[in-house]
Amino acid sequence: MVLIAAFQSCASQSKPRLVDAEQETVTRENFNYYLYYPEDYDAEGDKKYPLLLFLHGGGESGDSLVTVKRNGPPKLIARGKKFPFLILAPQNPHKKKWWNTRALVQLLDTIVENNRVDKDRLYLTGLSRGGGAAWEMAVQYPEKFAALAVVCGMTPVPYASWLDKKMAIWVFHGEKDESIPISESNEMVSKLKSMGYNVRYTKYPNVAHDAWVKAYDTEELYEWFMQQSRKEDLAN
Repeated sequence: MVLIAAFQSCASQSKPRLVDAEQETVTRENFNYYLYYPEDYDAEGDKKYPLLLFLHGGGESGDSLVTVKRNGPPKLIARGKKFPFLILAPQNPHKKKWWNTRALVQLLDTIVENNRVDKDRLYLTGLSRGGGAAWEMAVQYPEKFAALAVVCGMTPVPYASWLDKKMAIWVFHGEKDESIPISESNEMVSKLKSMGYNVRYTKYPNVAHDAWVKAYDTEELYEWFMQQSRKEDLAN
């Protein structure tokens, strides 16, 4: 009886609590990256250039920066292609984690501030896991980018309306993609078009998850980027 009474006494004194608290947290990330400069960058001392942020797929994640050259603009640069804008190509250091988009924005802002970059002409592109991160960045930072090109990326359909209508969008996807099904892009593009967004959509018949090969070999893509600006007098 004494033990029962003691237990009941302790139980009666234990009550749920809701506590107000505050703690500052800091997110740190260590990015290796490539930064490409156009061939006339040094000669044009006062000229500001557009910048393209490229986010690779899951297969290039890790600590070997050279793997970033496997696909997309870095692959084309390694083959000798020249671009009229700066290209920032960071590496996700985590093989099995999503891109840290908050840290990416910090990296991007640092590169922009320390180079001659036109802030009204920031472009964003990504493939596969990087394509999903590109959608996320465009949703979370809707007024930062003038144009977005996503290749076979998972999409944030419920948050489509958070995207800025001033940002031009081009989506690419392979119809035979079994890793990230084309329904992801179909639903996103349909949602955006129903709300009046400026969206282009390219679907590749008989192409699986490697739609990025055709997408980044599309010369018109880079011409399209160069036509976009957040300044209304320059944009399409």
